[in-house]
Amino acid sequence: MSIYNLTVEAADGSQVALKDYEGKVILVVNTATGCGFTPHYKDIEEMFEKYHDRGFEIIDVPCNQFMGQTPGTDEEIHEFCTLHYNTQFPQMKKSDVNGENAIPLFKYLKSQKGFEGFGKGPKALAMAAMLKKIDKDYKNNPEIKWNFTKFVVDRQGNVVARFEPTADMKLVDKCVESLL
Repeated sequence: MSIYNLTVEAADGSQVALKDYEGKVILVVNTATGCGFTPHYKDIEEMFEKYHDRGFEIIDVPCNQFMGQTPGTDEEIHEFCTLHYNTQFPQMKKSDVNGENAIPLFKYLKSQKGFEGFGKGPKALAMAAMLKKIDKDYKNNPEIKWNFTKFVVDRQGNVVARFEPTADMKLVDKCVESLL
């Protein structure tokens, strides 16, 4: 199994074949429009503008599984992103990333890179405390923990990194740049 065998549904209902991204560096992220991490859209858009011409793509999958922080239709999500963050990359169809209805892309990504922790600092401690209440075993499963979990895929289709929402976006940028 390779990431290039998968498809993801676009907001318009069409299928996006990940084979079309072969040879590119990909950032896959589950997003939300009403989350404390929503400002990550600004950094993600800056990365897209900076690196797209060098073979960088973004697969943005809105997800409403984390405290309902992505209400609205796919069209409303797209309007929000373009209005507030001038996003130029497309948003895919709002989808589940965990559970029995998780889309195959996220099942695959989680099988390749499990949870490695939230790091250090106040946001990391807050996330850990919150998740301990939701799932006492959260540290020992690969599930997506929150909005804006990011996976980086290299030009050969290998999932090389997973960044939790608490990760500094400069580290995500540095990882992407190193692969271009």
